[in-house]
Amino acid sequence: MSVDSEIRRAGLLRRPYVLATVGAWSLVFLAAFESLAVATIMPVVTADLDGRGLYALAFSSTLAAGVVGMVAIGSWADRRGPGVPLFTAIAVFTAGLAVAGTATTMPVFVAARFLQGLGAGGMTVALYVLVAMVYPAALHIRIFGAFSSAWVLPSMVGPFVAGFVADTLSWHWVFLGVVVLVAVAGALMLPAVRGRDRAPADRVPASAADARRVAEAAVVAVSVVALSSLGELDPVAAWLLAPVAVVVIGFALRNLVPPGTYRIRAGLPATVMLCGAAGGVFFGTDVYLPLLLHDRYGLPAWLSGITLTAGAVAWALASVVQGRLGDRLDPGTAIRAGAALLTGGAALELATVVLHLHPGVAAAGWFAAGAGMGTLYPRISTLVLALSAPGEEGFNTAAKSITEAVGGSVALAFSGLLFSLAPFVGPFVLTTMLGVVTVLIGLRVAASR
Repeated sequence: MSVDSEIRRAGLLRRPYVLATVGAWSLVFLAAFESLAVATIMPVVTADLDGRGLYALAFSSTLAAGVVGMVAIGSWADRRGPGVPLFTAIAVFTAGLAVAGTATTMPVFVAARFLQGLGAGGMTVALYVLVAMVYPAALHIRIFGAFSSAWVLPSMVGPFVAGFVADTLSWHWVFLGVVVLVAVAGALMLPAVRGRDRAPADRVPASAADARRVAEAAVVAVSVVALSSLGELDPVAAWLLAPVAVVVIGFALRNLVPPGTYRIRAGLPATVMLCGAAGGVFFGTDVYLPLLLHDRYGLPAWLSGITLTAGAVAWALASVVQGRLGDRLDPGTAIRAGAALLTGGAALELATVVLHLHPGVAAAGWFAAGAGMGTLYPRISTLVLALSAPGEEGFNTAAKSITEAVGGSVALAFSGLLFSLAPFVGPFVLTTMLGVVTVLIGLRVAASR
């Protein structure tokens, strides 16, 4: 039996990986839970704090801070090692939870959401850097599959738990109750990070380039928020300003991604761009499915949400399958299959609208799309680490996460503009076309393996 086979046989939940696995999975789960929980309880929060006018900002501020956190913590982790940056991000995220849970005004709550985004974005990148150090390459696909399930599981339980806590106790406890859980998860990470930081003599000092990247991340974040807000303007003005926002985003983003990303150069650049395209397809479609089933088919809110649950379940199942298969399945095959499933799912949503098909078709399509994401994302994360030079893991994993966030946000913004022109048809045409682009990029990534 080869060494890699022995490592895979040992698995993630045996020594010496068990504490790191449980702790890292829990941190990812809690960050995802908070993201979904806020969406559920925000109407209650804004009513209680008399802050309905800041409703959208409570979400966009988190997205903006997340982009900055990814860049700042990723750069710091590359220079110093993942330990101190990870626990700094955990502390910032925890502070955001505590401030949100005790907020008595909406501006304070929005500030708390900014801290949560800053910490969550930083945690994501620091954990990826830690994975490169703690886990052998043979287990990377498994741990990234586990991370994918940690993001998906909250979509099945988060809204119900958050609503129940808000109704029976108070919305404050949706945040305060998680503080203790984050502390426990962080404590589990201590053995894994011990000794992982660079020795003082080996640490790389911050440079002007690092400061510039953080500033550029802030420009990207502000521009994404502005683009997402264009739907509030006159349609003509919105369509005139949208390209300007995209140009600004592209210009500021160019130093935050590997060289050659815009040209979709084979290898790491194409892999990073694949993540952004896939995120645009999935998140640009996902937000309109419950609305479609509610408005066009008259389904109640709880039933229309089952379509999203179907996608979440498929994502989790596919992630588990990828973790089980590991390198027994050719990465190129997995990427081609994942891109095809995702695009096929988006196309089925478009067909459902145009041909007035049964809503069950929409659910089946989104199950396929979720399976595509669960197949793609663990492979993309594994490839990014495999293609990263030592000391560049933080930058490259941050680039992957930022590209995903920007791709999803830009797709959502244009979906919103198209929705005003052609409800449902417009957004689903856009995401289906973006799916075709995803397939083409996936073929390029697969061919370079």
